[in-house]
Amino acid sequence: MKNENIVKKNHHFQKIIGKKNYLKGRSFIIYFCKEKQDNFKYGISVGKRIGNAVVRNKVKRQIRNMVYYLLPTLKTKDAQIVIMARNQFITKTFEYNFNELKSLLKNFG
Repeated sequence: MKNENIVKKNHHFQKIIGKKNYLKGRSFIIYFCKEKQDNFKYGISVGKRIGNAVVRNKVKRQIRNMVYYLLPTLKTKDAQIVIMARNQFITKTFEYNFNELKSLLKNFG
């Protein structure tokens, strides 16, 4: 995954979250914003309530890997999304989280 597809700046996160378009699951909240001129971009946010730094980094790696595999199946290529992990993420298996993210992104697209 190239760096040009990643949302990194705080003001970009705030812009996407400020639109208040979101989908909820047990392990994720996905905020999205559709704009015609942009390519697909995504950002990952894991709050401090989820474990220590090692656990949060593991969660981010797993979500990044999930997005990498699900990116070719997305129908919408002109959106920006922020994937926020919830507390339930660490108690569920990778397969469960992957299938949940897959279904949420399918509903989004």
